[in-house]
Formats: sequence, structure tokens, C-alpha cells
Amino acid sequence: MDNKKNIEIKNFFIFNSSYGAKENEEYKKILYYYPFGESTEIQIKNIGLVEGIVQFTETFRPSSYVSSLHTNKLRQLYFQPELNFWIVMTLSVPLVTKIKDSVSSNEYMEEDIQDNVYEAILSQAYYMYRLFWGTLEQTLVTGNADILRNRLDTFFNAYLKTVKLSNADILNLYGGIQYLPLDRQTFLKVQCFVNLLESSYGCIEEITFLYNEHVIWSGIEPNDMKVMYQYLIGMLLPANIETELQGGSMPRNSPFATLKRGRFITGPTNLKQAKTVGTVPRVYLFSNDCFKEHHLAVYRCLSATVCIFIKGDTNLTLELFKELDELINPRLSCVVAEIAEYCSKQIMPSITSGDTIPKFIYFNKINLAYKSTIHLDNKQTENSTCSKDSLKIMADMKDQNEFLGRAGESIVKTKNDYWVVGKNSNFREFYIVLQTKNANLIKISEEVKKLCDNELKGIFFHPF
Repeated sequence: MDNKKNIEIKNFFIFNSSYGAKENEEYKKILYYYPFGESTEIQIKNIGLVEGIVQFTETFRPSSYVSSLHTNKLRQLYFQPELNFWIVMTLSVPLVTKIKDSVSSNEYMEEDIQDNVYEAILSQAYYMYRLFWGTLEQTLVTGNADILRNRLDTFFNAYLKTVKLSNADILNLYGGIQYLPLDRQTFLKVQCFVNLLESSYGCIEEITFLYNEHVIWSGIEPNDMKVMYQYLIGMLLPANIETELQGGSMPRNSPFATLKRGRFITGPTNLKQAKTVGTVPRVYLFSNDCFKEHHLAVYRCLSATVCIFIKGDTNLTLELFKELDELINPRLSCVVAEIAEYCSKQIMPSITSGDTIPKFIYFNKINLAYKSTIHLDNKQTENSTCSKDSLKIMADMKDQNEFLGRAGESIVKTKNDYWVVGKNSNFREFYIVLQTKNANLIKISEEVKKLCDNELKGIFFHPF
């Protein structure tokens, strides 16, 4: 009988290495620490150990800092997002307890923790914080260390509860965006809707339009959109979708379409009864090494989500939201019906988990777009169409891409007749999982070429 203990966060802390230089003032370095029950003495000891490791390893590679520390039972990851600021996450290595003849033995599964995957989770935590609170240094410039500590407490006490460690895989490395391609006429109607909204209100700087968790239009920078997308599909939208339409979107001629009215899901959710604008989060968008503060008003109608980025110095009023609702609702309902009708006409291949069906994941570094038949949803549940071993191989392949140069291919065969193929070229990456018994490299290459032609339309143009 085997019992497995999954990966867990042992501790998570943020400190500033320039603070607490004097003796007995080391506690001033601490900006955030989890778990909350550990004594200050232990916190100082753990931070001191990290500083020692970083300084020691700089002797061997001064151009870059150490990113992880491996022990038999723990894995510690380091991230320096800003000068002198360090974020550290310590993970417990998954443990399998085997019992045989009433004797138990522990086996630590070190290979279950891939550094690049969990380093991506660590950096994502910082960028998600920065989206809502700005940079750590900026808080110190406009406030002080105590204000920064309070903000870190407010954010990370809630955020760490949402981190899904056990289901982490190559998708975390990308943090990509799923786009929905439309025909020209339907896309033009979305574009006209966005232009009308922006031109009608000078306080609106940018707009992002999503349909069924797929981006159709976004006016913000791709790196900002990547973080915003993870926030929307991972936190904000799941909490609101349950109250919506049960059967999905409807074509324009549906007799029930008129019964559904859009609403704000940040701001006054019920305009008829609201007396204030409610909760409208502030977000920071970064571009050209500078950032701007915005109010984020999110409007939801049927399966469409419109993110409205309003200038940070705008005085939000209930009248403004009522005007926006009157402008958005009738027009957005028509646009959603057009999109739903277009999507209903598309022939969507059924996704199957059969072992003989090739599965793939595609990523474009230029626009951060990804497409996956491996993940049945983008919320990183256990809904995947291939084994965890195959996902690990893909993450390892991605970690080795720098050695392949601008274009290359890797092929791995597993013991159970799975073939994992990784291709990268022209800032695109494509990973395929196949199970073909008695296959050889020639047959696998033919299958990969066929899949590339069908799914990617020949985007792999290798340089001569």
C-alpha cells in the first residue's frame, strides 16, 4: 500500500537585502513571510541563509544569480524582480510512503518538481501583485516600508490560496493567451464596437474584448495582457460565470436573447439598486519602462467580457456607469449574437483522450498566443489528454531550446511507446505527443509534418 503526499508550500517570503544592515536589526529585511506562525528568529535565519547562498554562488557566476537550491526533501526557488528585492518560495518534495510487511519507507519524488515550471509560478506571483499595486520600489518612493508590508499581506494572503502546485506544467511556462479568430465581417463589428466606446468617452484609454475566455481584441501591451488574462480566467470570471446563462451563448434569432442583460462585474453590479460605484479595482499597465494607473471596469454580457481601462485620475460616478451600460448593452448583445452565430457554423473537431490521437500545444512568442489539445481547459485542473510524464518531457525540452538556436527539433521516445516531439522556429514552439507502436523516426516525422500542415499552415520556415 502506497500513500503519496503532494507538493506543498513550505514557506514563501519577500525581503529587501539592503535593509537591516546593523546588528539586531535584521528583522527589518522582512517584508512578507508565510506561514504566519513562524517566529521572527526563524524568519531571520531563513532569510540569512538565502543571502548566504546568493552571495556564495555569485563567486562562480557573477553575471546571474542562483535560481534554485535542491535538497532531498525541499526545493527552494529564488526570484529577484527588482534591485535588492527577493522573493523566495520553498516547496516540499512530493513523498511516497511505501508499506511492505508492516514496514514503511519514504521515497522522495524529486523529478516531480521541475525548476523552470515553478520558477514561472514564482515570477507570476510578482507580476500579478504588480498589476494591482505597482512596483515594490514605487511604493517605497510614495510611501514607506510599513505601507509596502501591508500591501504584500493583503495581496499574498489571498493569492497563495489560489496557486495550483500539483497541476503545474508547461502551460505555466508560457502564461499564454488563447485567441478566437473570426471572419472579417464579424471582427469588424467587434472593432467598431470598441472604437465607438473609446471615442464616446475620453476617459477610456484601452479596451479588451473576450468571448468564452478567448481574446478577440486587446489594446494593451501583450505582457500586460498576459497577466490580465490570467487574472480574468483564473480569478475574476469563474466567480461570476455561475450566475449567467446556463446553456451558453445564443444566435441572434433566439427568442430568449432579449431576456438577458449585461452587467458590470467590477463596479455597481446592480445599477437599479446601487447607491455607489462599488468596488472598482485599480490596475497598473506597463509600457516603455513606465506605468499608468487605471480603473478596471469589467462588463459581462452572455459569454462576452469587456474590460474597460479608465484613466486613473477619473472621478468615477454612478451616472458614468449608467451611461456606459446604456451604450454597451444593446450593442454588445448584437455583437455577441454575431460571434455566437459565426462560431456555431464552424466545424469543431471533437477532442478525445484516446491514446492514438496526436495531442499538441503551440505557442507564439510574438503575440503570446497558445493553442492546446492537451489541456481541456485553461484553469489547470487535472483535465489533460496526455500523461504527466509527457508534460514533464515537454517542459524539459523547452528548457533546452536555447541550445537549439532559432530553429530545431527534439524527439524523445518513452518506454511505453510514446513519442514526444518538440519543434521551434521563427519564435514559435510546437510540442506533439503521439503513441504509435513499432514506429520509427521516419514515420514519426511524417505524422508531425502532417499535423503541422493541418494545424499550423506551414509556419515553420527553417533558415537555410
